[in-house]
Amino acid sequence: MKLGLSIGYSGERMALPVERILHAERLGYDSIWTAEAYGSDAISPLAYLAALTKNIRLGTGIIQLAARTPAATMMSAATVDDLAGGNRFILGLGVSGPQIVEGWYGQPWGKPYWRIRDYVQIMQKIRDRAEPVTHQGKEISLPYTGPGAMGVGKPLKSILHMNPKIPIWLGTGTEANTKLTAEIADGWLPLNFVPGSMKTYKPWLEEGFARAGGGKGFKNFEIQPSATVVITDDVKAGLKRMKPNVALYVGGMGHPDLNFHKEMMIRRGYGEAANRIQELYLAKRKNEAADAVPDDYLDEGALVGPRERIEKRFADWADSGATGLTIATSQLEAIELMADIAGTRGRVTQAV
Repeated sequence: MKLGLSIGYSGERMALPVERILHAERLGYDSIWTAEAYGSDAISPLAYLAALTKNIRLGTGIIQLAARTPAATMMSAATVDDLAGGNRFILGLGVSGPQIVEGWYGQPWGKPYWRIRDYVQIMQKIRDRAEPVTHQGKEISLPYTGPGAMGVGKPLKSILHMNPKIPIWLGTGTEANTKLTAEIADGWLPLNFVPGSMKTYKPWLEEGFARAGGGKGFKNFEIQPSATVVITDDVKAGLKRMKPNVALYVGGMGHPDLNFHKEMMIRRGYGEAANRIQELYLAKRKNEAADAVPDDYLDEGALVGPRERIEKRFADWADSGATGLTIATSQLEAIELMADIAGTRGRVTQAV
C-alpha cells in the first residue's frame, strides 16, 4: 500500500514541516498532501517543496473548486509539475461547502454535480492541448457569454506544453459524486472512508467505470483515504485530542440543514451523536460538542495506540480496497512506524 503524508493547511502563521516531509521521502512515502480552507492556499507550498524534494509526488488534498477558474487551476498545476521535473503533481479537487463557496469566494453554490463535471472536463481539454478550448456546460462554459460579456471571447490553447498525464483526483463522498469521480477522474480522495466502507462504495464506483468505458476500472484508478496516526499508550487520550476537530466539522462546518460531514457521520451509523454534536456546537457549547464525539467513531478511521495495536489494525486498511493511505501525524516515530508496517522503508519513490 502506498503511503502519503498530510501536512494540511496553516494555522495563524505559515510553516511547513520540511523535516517531516524529507524524512517521509527518504522512507519511501509516495506522496505529500496540502489543503486549503480560508487561510493558506494548497498550491503555493507545493511549488516550494518541489525545490526541496526529488521524487515524492505533490498532491493537493484538496483545492477548492470555487477558488479558481478551471484554467487557473490547470495553469498552476502544470506550472508546479513542470518545476518539479514532471510527473509529480496530483491535482486533488473538491467543492467545499456553500458557506465557504458563497461566503468566502463569493461564488454561487449552483449545482455541484454539474459544476464538477464541467470543471474537470475543461481542465482535461486544457491539459490535452488537442485544440483551442471550448466547452458548453450546464454550469461553466468557455468562452464566457453570460451577463457582462462583450461577446468577443476567443478559444485558446495553452502556451505551455504541459504534461498530458497530470492526474486529476476528486474528493467526494455522496453517491452521485462518487459515481462521477469514477467516470471522469484519475483517482479518488474518499471522504470519511474507513475499513469496510468499500461495501457501500464499490457498486457506485463500478457504475462510474462503466459509464467511462475504455476498460477503466479498479486496476487503473487510485483510491487514497486518510487516517490520523498517534503512537500512545493511552488510546482514550489519543482519541480525545481528535475530538475538537471532528466537532468543528460535524457541528459547525456547514449550514445546519446542509452539512456533508454530519451526513456522512449519520451514514456510518452515528446519527444520534451527529445531531447532538451539531446541537451543542451551534449553541456555542464547543467543549461539550467535542465530548459528544464517540470514541468508536474516531477509532474506526484512525490508527491510535501502542505500536502493536497500530500494526494489527493497519491490516484492515491494507484490505480495505484502497490503493494508498494518507496519514496525518506530527510524530516522526509514527512516520517511521507506518513505513515499516507498509513496507516502504528503503523503497525509493519514483514519479510515473
